[in-house]
Amino acid sequence: MTTDSTTPGGQKVARGKAAAVKSLEVRLWETADALRGNQEPSEYKHVVLGLVFLKYISDRFEHRRHELEEALSNPDSEDYIPNPERRAKLLENRDEYSGQNVFWVPENARWGFVQAKAKLPEIGQIIDQAMDDIEKENPVIRGVLPRNYGREGLDKGRLGQLVDLIGSIGFTETDDHGSDDVLGRVYEYFLGQFAGKETGKDAGAFYTPRSVVKVLVEMLEPYHGRVYDPACGSGGMFVQSAEFVQAHGGKRTDISVYGQEFTDTTWKLAKMNLALRGIEADLGDRSADSFTNDVHPDLRADFVIANPPFNVSNWWDAKLSDDPRWKYGTPPESNANFAWVQHFIHHLAPNGSAGFVLANGSLSAKTNGEDEIRKRLLEANLVDCIVAMPDKLFFNTGISVSLWFLSKNRHGNGQRNRANDVLFLDARSLGSMESKKLRVFSDDDVAKISSAYHRWRSIEPDVPYVDIPGFAKAASIEEIAQAGYVLNPGRYVGTEEVLDDEEPAMVRIEKLAGHLLEEFDRNRQFEQQIIDQLKGLLK
Repeated sequence: MTTDSTTPGGQKVARGKAAAVKSLEVRLWETADALRGNQEPSEYKHVVLGLVFLKYISDRFEHRRHELEEALSNPDSEDYIPNPERRAKLLENRDEYSGQNVFWVPENARWGFVQAKAKLPEIGQIIDQAMDDIEKENPVIRGVLPRNYGREGLDKGRLGQLVDLIGSIGFTETDDHGSDDVLGRVYEYFLGQFAGKETGKDAGAFYTPRSVVKVLVEMLEPYHGRVYDPACGSGGMFVQSAEFVQAHGGKRTDISVYGQEFTDTTWKLAKMNLALRGIEADLGDRSADSFTNDVHPDLRADFVIANPPFNVSNWWDAKLSDDPRWKYGTPPESNANFAWVQHFIHHLAPNGSAGFVLANGSLSAKTNGEDEIRKRLLEANLVDCIVAMPDKLFFNTGISVSLWFLSKNRHGNGQRNRANDVLFLDARSLGSMESKKLRVFSDDDVAKISSAYHRWRSIEPDVPYVDIPGFAKAASIEEIAQAGYVLNPGRYVGTEEVLDDEEPAMVRIEKLAGHLLEEFDRNRQFEQQIIDQLKGLLK
């Protein structure tokens, strides 16, 4: 049974664990954002998330230290040491912490030391020194933690207030907030909020909304094996995969994580995000371009899960012209979509599967050889499922996108032989608007999509798969060939059956809007191609 409580703002909330964590996340965000002042969100996120990380590892350190102290000073414990000096020495023995996967935190980097100096004008330099000392003591995060807290443009009064605010977060089961992963939740919530605050072409590129990640993970079901994301952003795919494994009774160590990220600051965010979650990951020793500097050239992954940047036009390098990854055709220099697709396939194990986000233009583009690449992927029996997604799922674009699922062994691999079929799902009517700009999926929405896929590919499903007009259709390769190898799900699933005389107006409007946005997306591609050709003529 839960009871209601009232927030400082007067809003009633349930007193369950989830509600407590949610209200904490919102309250912390609102206060942290108010302290931003004139700082741009793109810069401020590193200030805030760096402090969250510092608080987390310090709390974990202090928790382990308290456990150790109790065991060493308890006469009934087998670890009891009567000599106070020996006890004190053991409390500062780094092996007692690293053996429990706890970062060693030097004394002047512990949160209590830092927060005690929050009101001093030199608080920025104190934090910078703390970050330096932590990195020196923990090579796994060397070169990762943010610096420059002492810079002139960062208001030290606001910084001190931010330190006090983050100091109010506790992470253990005995804390009021009631979750041993509350800092992880706060970190993820802040990532999403910063993605929504940023503006410009690359806004939100470091973060894939949880709705999209959850669909990918629930459909692929990465219970164990090697998970790879060559455009990993801040690491959300890995976090959700690890949570999926744990939710099904496994351990985080059941999966091995490999990733790569082009933007240096985002690569650092990913390293912090995964370290904070206790997820060991190989993201290379630096940020790098997955096409020209593949840091995992020999990796063959069981699962590829990715949200690569849409329609990138400046990706090409002359040395890629004869790249072995282009097995199904050389991608156009003006668009990287099918470069990403073939990069994913290249890194799949013989029985591997991939799930990724792609702009809708990739479903039907017929220029620059993209249609021929798409045809060859289908003829090679690699395309397993296409999901049409609704608009407004992403912070940095309002366009609708599609999810692609590929598999290298569709003759079996523990599933039914699907060699002649492709499943099309039209999810454009799902989701609800969380704000004017952002749509989210409920757990029921995710289950509707993933369960249809699992029924279709299962040898003996609990509920047999059947086509659902307007939502799901298993189409043969012959049908797809007759349609010119176009992969828009709406072409195959048909119109949803409506019991009334006509389809509800809002449903029709949503569908028409989705088609219109797809056309806009294609037009943007054509415009870019024309611009590129004109530039070529003017050279």
